[in-house]
Amino acid sequence: MEDRQRDRQLDRQLDRRRVPVPALVLAAGGGRRLGGRPKALLPYRGRPLIEHALGVVRAGGCGPVVAVLGAGAPEVRERAETGDCRLVDNPDWATGMGSSLRTGLAALPPGSPAVLVMLVDTPGVSAAAVARLLAAYRAGAELAAAAYGGRRGHPVLIGARYFAAAAAGAEGDAGARALLAAHADALTLVECADVASPDDLDTPEDLARWTRATTS
Repeated sequence: MEDRQRDRQLDRQLDRRRVPVPALVLAAGGGRRLGGRPKALLPYRGRPLIEHALGVVRAGGCGPVVAVLGAGAPEVRERAETGDCRLVDNPDWATGMGSSLRTGLAALPPGSPAVLVMLVDTPGVSAAAVARLLAAYRAGAELAAAAYGGRRGHPVLIGARYFAAAAAGAEGDAGARALLAAHADALTLVECADVASPDDLDTPEDLARWTRATTS
């Protein structure tokens, strides 16, 4: 009996290693405190922020990739090099991140086993952090979040069994917060402070700080 249970567990782990995990990049924000520019097009390391985010999730091992656009969506489509990323528009982007999460979850490829959710305005998140979350999933985690000094942050990984609950709880600007709070006992925190930064980009001061950091 124990041998059969062990074999089934090994089979599930092997399946997790074989099946690709898509990424969902939430890039709909309008950057009200940044002059109204779409956050997706803010400059970072000489290219639009969305290009950087897409590169990070791909380098970390995710694929395929879906990105949710909102503010300035036509301009983002025209100016950003997004490759084979699937771009979907959220007409309700101004209501907050929750509507973008719902839009993105609905656009995932059928049968997706999990999804890694990345925010476009967290340029300090690295491919190494993404890879650690994927490793946690391969090891059996169904809900995982990057942690920084023990404090939960982004990105977040959501297993397929939680997709419906994630969409149902995604209201206003909360994103997946309600889901993670409701299932705290199932959440795996993955420490990433040594390879990434959780700081987001919301103000002109944030933009100036990130610009200095990348040019110094």
